[in-house]
Parts: sequence; C-alpha cells; structure tokens
Amino acid sequence: MGVDLEELKRLRRARDRMDREFSQPLDVPALARTALMSPAHFSRRFRATYAETPYSYLMTRRIERAKALLRQSDLSVTEVCFAVGCTSLGSFSAKFTQLVGQSPSAYRTENHEALRIVPPCEARILTRPRKAPRSSSFEEARRRARL
Repeated sequence: MGVDLEELKRLRRARDRMDREFSQPLDVPALARTALMSPAHFSRRFRATYAETPYSYLMTRRIERAKALLRQSDLSVTEVCFAVGCTSLGSFSAKFTQLVGQSPSAYRTENHEALRIVPPCEARILTRPRKAPRSSSFEEARRRARL
C-alpha cells in the first residue's frame, strides 16, 4: 500500500513536530492527532513510510541532541537526559549506549575536537546514532543453547 501525498504531508507534520519538540512529552496519540489519524493507523503508516516506529524516531532524535549537548556543554548527564525530554536516567543511558555503543559519560570524555571545524549540518550526519541490530531474547537463548 503506497502513501498518497496528503497522507505523506500529515506524516511529515508529525515527524517535524518530533524534530521541533523532541524535549517535550510526546506520545503516539498526540502525534497521531497532529497527523489527523488514529494512533494505530498513524503508527502503522509512520513505520511503513520511514522504516521505524515513531518512538524509535523520537528517541534517535533525542540521543542525537544529547550527543551534541554532551560535546558542547558542561551539563551533567542527568541534566542532558532531562533537557532532551527523557524522564528516566536509566532508560536514557541504556538507549544511548544501545544506539551510540558507549555510555553517555564515556562519550563525553572522548576527544571531539575534530567536529569543531565541521559545519553543524554535517556534524549532525557524522554523529547520527546508528541503530544496533535487534535480537529477541528467544534468539539469544537459541544462540546460547548451540554453544
């Protein structure tokens, strides 16, 4: 099922809202209202169009912003967590580590001098969090059983 132009505009409106208001409490029902869709339909169409769930997209944007704050500010990891809209330091740290490959504290201690000369739009692309391959606990149990 393809996306018609009107539906694509509504999905973009919701995605743009996530980009602008990443630090605000956003949930699927609120984003679905922005797109003038039911929450279930919005989730399905968003995933079909952008190849990730609305939650995944929002968390990637939040982690992206967190990386910039960790590089450019003296805010504590806890302050960065709340500044990007996360409400749990543990969940924030776990998601950061999953996407970035290291903890927020470890990321902060790295040398980021090379990024200072890169234009911000390119730095954003270079530092975009990568999605780790997802495995289920079932797959993990099967792997262990084979060893």
